[in-house]
Formats: sequence, structure tokens, C-alpha cells
Amino acid sequence: MKGCSALLSGPVPANTRELWALFLQCFCITVVVGGLFYNWMFASLEYSQYLSTAIAISFSLLLLLTLFLVHPARCAFSIIMPTLGTKQGRKLLLSTCIMIVAVNVTPNTISNIKVILQVIECICKNSSESLLNSTALLGEASWELGDVIQTADISALRPRNGHFKFALLTNSTLINQQMHLAGEKIRKNFLAVEGLVRASIQAGNRLVAGFSVLYLCFESTWYLKNYLTNLRFDNFYITKKLEHLSMARKATHLLTGSSKCFLRPTGPKLSREEVMLCLTQMVFLTVVLMLMLVIIAMDHFAFRMADTAVRNVAQFSVVPVTLNIKYNVSARILPFLQKLFCNFCAESSIQDFEKSYHHNLHFSSAHCRINPPRPPNDSVVLVVGLLYCIIYTTVFLETYAHRSCRKIAASFFESQEEKRAHYLYNKLSRNKRRSCPGPVAGMQWDGAGGLCEHQDTHPCEGRGKNCLQNRSQPGSVLVPCLGSLFTRHKIFYFFCLDKVFFYIYFMYHN
Repeated sequence: MKGCSALLSGPVPANTRELWALFLQCFCITVVVGGLFYNWMFASLEYSQYLSTAIAISFSLLLLLTLFLVHPARCAFSIIMPTLGTKQGRKLLLSTCIMIVAVNVTPNTISNIKVILQVIECICKNSSESLLNSTALLGEASWELGDVIQTADISALRPRNGHFKFALLTNSTLINQQMHLAGEKIRKNFLAVEGLVRASIQAGNRLVAGFSVLYLCFESTWYLKNYLTNLRFDNFYITKKLEHLSMARKATHLLTGSSKCFLRPTGPKLSREEVMLCLTQMVFLTVVLMLMLVIIAMDHFAFRMADTAVRNVAQFSVVPVTLNIKYNVSARILPFLQKLFCNFCAESSIQDFEKSYHHNLHFSSAHCRINPPRPPNDSVVLVVGLLYCIIYTTVFLETYAHRSCRKIAASFFESQEEKRAHYLYNKLSRNKRRSCPGPVAGMQWDGAGGLCEHQDTHPCEGRGKNCLQNRSQPGSVLVPCLGSLFTRHKIFYFFCLDKVFFYIYFMYHN
């Protein structure tokens, strides 16, 4: 494994065997990447099979030639791998989640809404037809009432035109046609909205995916360029080369005193800034997850509504309607005419009429075409949850992935890594000289707590133990510990303390 890594990171193969081994290694990488690229374009981005195949083959050939011939390109491609676990990798996974929800959940929700509209259309159509048929009861009632009136004893009370005439609008075809046109219009509007939503989400996902891939390549190239040209760029790690350099120059105290400002690449501990950055990114990802869960919950709600409507439409399919007609007419002679027309003094009446007519209003029938509701796809929730677990994991792994980018670049360019180690060593030396004065010539602690002659003694080495043990000897602590105890911040503290004592003394004597 180390041999393959060394072969891939080497600038030029040493012989023909290494050349063919490098070509075989680049070919295997190209085949794997090309297959994943084809599957990503065809399955996730929903390109056609012909276009996906053509682009994947062209991309694989170009990648093979670039990796085989260009050494910095191999380094940039290797840097892309850990970068996939950072922000750009999260964008790719997030776009995949959005595409899965858009392709599987949104059409299912719209289909269930169509089922609800079909139920409403069926109810409206059958209820209008049944209500139109119920008007025939009025015609039947008016005809029978006319027969009763014709049997009146007094001819003056009989209608001259015979039976009552009741006009009805019995053209149910026109009503059915209007209902069908309204339903088709609603259906076309929903199809247009569904197509627009799917096309917008698909185009947006393709655009985001394309920019993410391009920015991923740009970011790795930008990192490699800064690594090779700027010694200060991403150079705050205590690497093995720096440790070997400090051990060779007998200055290991430079590394122990700089642990707070510099990190070890393999250290598991994250700084406070890195933790806050991870939490901020997790809040944003959680907001997007909540929106996806709302869309999935709407799909379940639409299915429950459609299923309830289809199951309960048969329970209120028939509504009984009763038409009760009561007719009673009587005639009486006016009081002042009773004396003149005694023969008509008695009350004249018509036969009473009272009858009930029954009819049933039908709200559904077997002729209604209602599609069954489509249940939600539970695997979508499982896939989205799994992808989000990976996304949340990449948030915390972003720091370690960024550290691995430096390690990959160092394996490809070892001479540049040595320059960076020397630069960091010189920087640590300068910082140490600023915080602690130089070696005190001719002074070193002996075993009895005194001072002895030595030219290379650094007063900061072993300062804690010796200074505490010899504090009782006058003058023994003062000279070697000035550089360790009275640093800049401690001198400032003693200066403030002196001002406080002076102020208390002044107030006491006044």
C-alpha cells in the first residue's frame, strides 16, 4: 500500500515497470470514478442514458491522461478525496437528499390530491344529477293535485286550463359536460404545476451539482497553489519533520510551550472555534432537514385524507328526500250576502289533498372513476435519514479532512514540506525570544541551589522547580528568574498592583 502511494505521489517513474504500474493505478482509479460519475448523472441528476454514457466516457479518458501525465494534477485529485467530506461533499449529499424527496415525495402528494379532487368531482356530478331527477316529483305532485281540483263541486273553482303546467330542465347532459370540463381544467392545472415543480427542482439540482463539482476542483487547486507558493499558508501544525528538526537542534522546549497556538495533525481535540463552526453548520442543516420532514409529513397527510375520502364516500352515498304536499281550500259567502242568497249560506269546500313523495339523492355511483390513493414510500425516509447521518458526521470530520489535505500535499512535495518546517521552526524561535530573554551568560543552577558557570544556559528551562526551592535565599532567585517570572503580562500585573498600593498609602496619610 505504501509502495502504491509512493508511486502515485512520485514526480517521475524511475523505470518502465514503475511507469506501467502508475498507468495501471491511474486506469483503475479512472474506471471507478467514471462508473460513479455515470451513476450520479443517470440516477441522481436524471440525464438520459446516452448523454450520461458519452459524458462519463469523455470525462474518464480526460482524467486518465491528466492523472498519468501531470504530477500536480494527481496531487490535486488526491486532495479532492478528503475534501468530499467537507462543505462541498455535504452540498452533494444535500442535493441528493433534495432530489430524492422531489422525485419520490412530491409526485406522490400531487397524486393523492388528485384522488381527493376525483372524489369531489364524483360527488358533485352525482348529486347534481340526482337533484335534477328529484324535480320530477314536483311534476308528479302538480298533476295529481290538478286531478283533485277537477273534482270540485263548484264549477267556478275548477281551473279552466285543466292541470297545472310545471316546466322542468331535464337536460342532464349539459350539466355532465360542464362538470367534466371543470374537472379537466383542474386536472390540467395540477399537471402543469407538477411539471413546473419537478422541472424547477431538477434544473436547480443539476445547477447546484455542477457548481459544486467545479468549486471542488477549484478549491483543491487553490489549496495546492497556496501550499507551494506561500510558506505561511496552513502552516501551524507540529509535524514529524518539525519534531525531528527541533530534536536535532536540541530545542524541544519550543514545541512544548507552543501547544496552545499550534495543533498536532493527528490530535482528536477540536478547538473552540472549530466546535462553534460545526454547531453553526449543524443548525443550518437541521433547518433544511425540518423542511424536508414537513414535505414528507404533507405526503402522509395527503394520503390519509385521500384514503379516508375514498373509504367514506360510500357511507353517505344515499340521502333520502321527502316532499310532503298538503292542500286544503274552502269557500264561504260574505255575511251581507247571506240574506239575499240563502241557498249559498252553507260553506262550500274542495276535497283535501295530502300526500308525501320520496326520493333518494345519490352522491356516488359505480360509474365514477376514482384512482386508489398511493401510499408514501417509507424507504425515502430511511434513505434521507441515512444520508443525514453521514452529513452530520462530515460536519465534525471537516477539520480532520482539512488536516489530511496538508498531509497529502506534503507526501507529493517533500522538499516544500521541509521548507515549511524550517519556516515554522524559525517562527517559533522568534516568538520564544520575544516572550523570554536570551540565555544568561555564565549562570546555571547547581545541585545545591546555587549558580554555576555555563554559557548555553537558558533561564526558562527548569525554572519552576528551582525558583520555588530557592526562594528563601536572597538574590539567588532574582537573576535567573527575571526572564521567566517577569514576562510582559506579569510586569503589567505588578505595575497595576503597585498603583493600587500607592493609592491606598495616599488615602491613608491624607
